[in-house]
Amino acid sequence: MPTPLTQTVDYWSESRRPLASLIFLAPVLAIYELGVLWFDADQMASVRNGADTWLRTWLLQIGFDRPWMLPALIVATLLGWHVLSRSAWRVSVETIVGMLSESLLGAILLLVMGQLLSLLCMRWGVIPVEVVAAALPSQAATAIGFLGAGIYEEVMFRLLLLPTMYCVLRALLIPRRPAVLMAVMLSSTVFSLAHYVEPSGPAFMPSPWAFLAAAEHVLETPASWFGCGFRVLAGVAFATMFLVRGFGITVGCHVLYDLMVGVLILPEHSS
Repeated sequence: MPTPLTQTVDYWSESRRPLASLIFLAPVLAIYELGVLWFDADQMASVRNGADTWLRTWLLQIGFDRPWMLPALIVATLLGWHVLSRSAWRVSVETIVGMLSESLLGAILLLVMGQLLSLLCMRWGVIPVEVVAAALPSQAATAIGFLGAGIYEEVMFRLLLLPTMYCVLRALLIPRRPAVLMAVMLSSTVFSLAHYVEPSGPAFMPSPWAFLAAAEHVLETPASWFGCGFRVLAGVAFATMFLVRGFGITVGCHVLYDLMVGVLILPEHSS
């Protein structure tokens, strides 16, 4: 008979496993991909976020031209990761519920952090006026878009970019802990600047120069300082969550935060 302590330890380890992340995220991924298909071609372009478009463009350039390839690769990556980890092929319902609760708690804490940063900015004389304009056809499309942003931004910046930066830094003989901290900060900065990269077409792929141009734009635009600074902090929070609590909870937190702010809060303020 497992003790309460044993059950707690089992949850913390089981919720970090790739299989738990896959089961937790599969409904979100399915709803997003089916939701995108629901809209017509003109609307679809506005529903997909930058990270989704960039990842699909990269796949297209190497010959993967099927729309289902990107979600299939995410599923295959998590399954392969789980196989390599040699973990048990079981995930309890309690674990999924716990992951949802953790994601919601993280989203609320991130919302509080944003409010505190807003107050600090106003105290320092920087007016945090930055509204994320969503040219989407409906509230349903807005919600679908936020599902994709939470999934594919975490795939791009945490699942791919963060480990890549860490490996590069380690290859440069930087010690482990400084390499982790630097990778977290660098990937979080790139994550923030990605929101200011100006696309030049539907199949646009950002270059390092595009990120430098985005950084220059932010520095020259005081109205962007709050948004950019908060996204860096959010990137650090997501990266820390990814390293400590796993991929699934990180995506869940990102999705719930975007839905809370973009669907529940901003529409009320604009009405």
